[in-house]
Amino acid sequence: MNTRGLLDQLLKSGQDLMQQKSAGGAAGGLGSLLGGGGKGGAAGGDLSTLLKGAGGGALAAGALGLLLGNKSARKMGGKALTYGGLAALGVVAYKAYGNWQAQQANAPQGEPQTLDRLPAAQVELHSQAILKALVGAAKADGHVDARERQLIEGELNKLTHDGELQHWLHAELNKPLDPADIARAASTPEMAAEMYVASVLMVDEEHFMERAYLEELARQLKLDPALKTELETQVRHELLAAQ
Repeated sequence: MNTRGLLDQLLKSGQDLMQQKSAGGAAGGLGSLLGGGGKGGAAGGDLSTLLKGAGGGALAAGALGLLLGNKSARKMGGKALTYGGLAALGVVAYKAYGNWQAQQANAPQGEPQTLDRLPAAQVELHSQAILKALVGAAKADGHVDARERQLIEGELNKLTHDGELQHWLHAELNKPLDPADIARAASTPEMAAEMYVASVLMVDEEHFMERAYLEELARQLKLDPALKTELETQVRHELLAAQ
């Protein structure tokens, strides 16, 4: 499966739209694509019309917007709009993991093997785990109902012609939310850190259900509390620096 390509499009999409907006392009950013209030599904009916004829960046932003839901997208649109793809996610995880290693005498030693410094085959494995985490985070506030799943799946399928990946996405979108199942995708501590970073980027931490989901995911990922704090701190630092 080419999970890496799809995930990179999603993570870069908001940044691409922000750059187009800054350059005076027609795209008005993720918030304007999503439109008015209500659940993500309410705006989803207009999304296909808005994105007809749009480039891949806009299509990916539409899919990301549906995953976020209107409320979350408006609340944390800055996260989506300033974030720059898989390499950036790997850098955040690398910095946080390295800081944690330096502070903890019993932490695993050696250079963290994060996305930004792995061979392609391993990046694909990490990408699948991160996409699984993104889909899980999208469900954390309960906004993804059956109609919403169909809309999200439709937008994601426009971005990839990989039948195996489309089948996998369908299964993930239709699973009940289970942090333990998501955490099982992490086969290394660095992968767990990357999955948590991606989840922090997706959720509205002020929303009770989403914050509770993050806490449970961290527990299931077996993140050391100090590493969890460092990952959250690094995300905030990188986002502030990007503004």
